[in-house]
Amino acid sequence: MNIEELRHFCLEKKGVTEECPFGPQTLVFKVAGKIFALCNIDDFKSINLKCDPEKAIELRAAYFQIKPGFHMNKKHWNTVQLDELNIDFIYQLINHSYDIVVSGLPKKTQIELNSL
Repeated sequence: MNIEELRHFCLEKKGVTEECPFGPQTLVFKVAGKIFALCNIDDFKSINLKCDPEKAIELRAAYFQIKPGFHMNKKHWNTVQLDELNIDFIYQLINHSYDIVVSGLPKKTQIELNSL
C-alpha cells in the first residue's frame, strides 16, 4: 500500500475529511470531526488505527506488525506496520476503525452520514 492508495480508500468513505492538524508531516483522516486514521506522510511505513480494545489485543498477539498505538491511547489504538501485510487485511482494519468511530457518534450524525 502506498499513501495515495490509503488516501483514495479513506476519502471514498462517507463524511471523511483529511487534514494535517499535527503538522505537515502527519496526515489525519476524520469522520464527523473524529480521527479514525493517521500516518506520517514523509515516512509512510505505518498507520495508526482505532480498534475495539479486545480485538486490539487479539491482533497484537496474532501479528507482529500490529503494536499498541504510537503516541495514542494504547487501549483503543494500534499502529499497523504496512510491510508484509495483505492490502485487503489493511483495508479491513481501516474499515473497522472507521466503523468504531461512526458507532460512537450521536445517532443524528450517524443518520446524516448514511444519507450522504
